[in-house]
Amino acid sequence: MFLKLCCIALPVFLGIDMIWLTLIAKNFYAKHIGYLMAKNPNLLAALIFYLIFIAALIFFVINPALDKKMWTHALLAGLFFGLVTYATYDLTNLATIKDWPLIVTIVDLIWGMFVSAAVSVATYFIALKLGL
Repeated sequence: MFLKLCCIALPVFLGIDMIWLTLIAKNFYAKHIGYLMAKNPNLLAALIFYLIFIAALIFFVINPALDKKMWTHALLAGLFFGLVTYATYDLTNLATIKDWPLIVTIVDLIWGMFVSAAVSVATYFIALKLGL
């Protein structure tokens, strides 16, 4: 079941996040933290992040929502999970990196909440449709 949910959640997350990173927020990040951005992203590190994040999202949010048969659990727990995980990164940066922009932290927290909730709810409904 876990691997099947990974096969649903990972492409959903990658699709949504790639739209965000390449189309919507690309210029925003370049404007505010371009001085920190690598010319070429470390794709292995990104892949490891995505795999860990999806595994945790399934464990903490999606499986419990499916067990309870409550899409609202996927939504609310997904929002909170996104807030906690993205706050770990962004608030640490805000606390430790000189001139880290507050606006980046705020936008990232909102994004983390949205993407986590969207992936959780979408995966929940796709899993139900597939009879998982």
